[in-house]
Amino acid sequence: GTSEKPILLNNIVDTEAFISGAEVAVIGFFQEPESLEASQFGLAAGRIPEVPFGLSTSTAVLNHYGVAANTVTLFRRVDNDRRDLDMNGKDVDAEKMTRFIRMNELRLVTEYNPVTAIGVMQSSLELHLLLITDKMSPKHPERMRSYRAAAELFKGQILFILVDINLKSNERIVSFFKLKKSQLPALAIFHAPDEEQDVLTLDEVSVEHVQDFCNRFLQ
Repeated sequence: GTSEKPILLNNIVDTEAFISGAEVAVIGFFQEPESLEASQFGLAAGRIPEVPFGLSTSTAVLNHYGVAANTVTLFRRVDNDRRDLDMNGKDVDAEKMTRFIRMNELRLVTEYNPVTAIGVMQSSLELHLLLITDKMSPKHPERMRSYRAAAELFKGQILFILVDINLKSNERIVSFFKLKKSQLPALAIFHAPDEEQDVLTLDEVSVEHVQDFCNRFLQ
């Protein structure tokens, strides 16, 4: 239930454990736990049950993370990155906090399914790259390593998505890009606003192939 959220974090050790315990974790750093911002933060926590929320008013913790009071910070384990939403002197409500988290919670490579589809659609990134592939393939771990490495190069530019053809709900994606299962794995790049797209079938998924394909489309 939402009653346990956010978890109170009073010291650095607890806070570090909280962050390392999740792929994506959110902490609200506040001066006053009863402030308007803190109560809006509690509302945002209730809207995103799958992400752990913590709240800290400890000066030691705030200093450790180098944040000012009234900041919402999202920690991402996948790229060891964080995003800060500074609320000082700004009009920030639960709606804006929720949007900030949804936009930034994406993993480096997000696996596409009916649940993550929502986050993908709401992403601020309008360019989506899809690796349409068979997760059961013995080559899958190697392909993912290359794909993830390429994703690092286009962080903040292109949203990298994995589409597993074994998932029934993903069949329409394969047909949308006019692909047959025999042509996979394939890369498909899609520009959401105007639906401009390009497709590349591959023998192997290498960082170079992915990089060249993305750069061509960007140009």
